[in-house]
Amino acid sequence: MNYQHHFILDEHGEPKPINDVLEWARSFENTAARIVKQEEMGGFWVSTVFLGLNHQFEPDKPPLIWETMVFKNNESLEMDRCGGSREQAEAMHQKMVELIKSRERV
Repeated sequence: MNYQHHFILDEHGEPKPINDVLEWARSFENTAARIVKQEEMGGFWVSTVFLGLNHQFEPDKPPLIWETMVFKNNESLEMDRCGGSREQAEAMHQKMVELIKSRERV
């Protein structure tokens, strides 16, 4: 498997690998496009974003380019990452929301 480090979002909001670091950097000017979903629930902040960098450092495994984090009082409590499509990132976000709801009865 060819290890790919940089990704951008195409016109449909789907990730695609890129080798041009300047184009990759320019894509980060549009911060809003990289936000999948962010929501506050009972004092928790759940945020899912497109990372743009592959956080999977084992070359034989799929890239990790989406991240969901949960914060409370500016402290990071939970984190999950996935690869694949924006739809998969949305599902990861919803799974995290359900986890927080089940633990905290938000």
